[in-house]
Amino acid sequence: MPTPPKDPVMLLSYVNTQLRDCYPTLEEMCAALGMGQEELEKKLAEIDYCYDRGQNRFR
Repeated sequence: MPTPPKDPVMLLSYVNTQLRDCYPTLEEMCAALGMGQEELEKKLAEIDYCYDRGQNRFR
C-alpha cells in the first residue's frame, strides 16, 4: 500500500482520486488505508478544503 503524500495539495489529489475510484465514503477509505480521518480533514482544511459527503470528495 503506497504511503499518502505529505504535501497537502498532493494529498488532496491522492485522496480525491481514491474516493472517486475506490471508496464510496471517506470513512471507508480511511479505515482501508489506515488513515486518521480527523487528522486528514484537519490537514486539508489548512488549504481550505473540506469533505463534501454528497459528492464524496474534498472541495
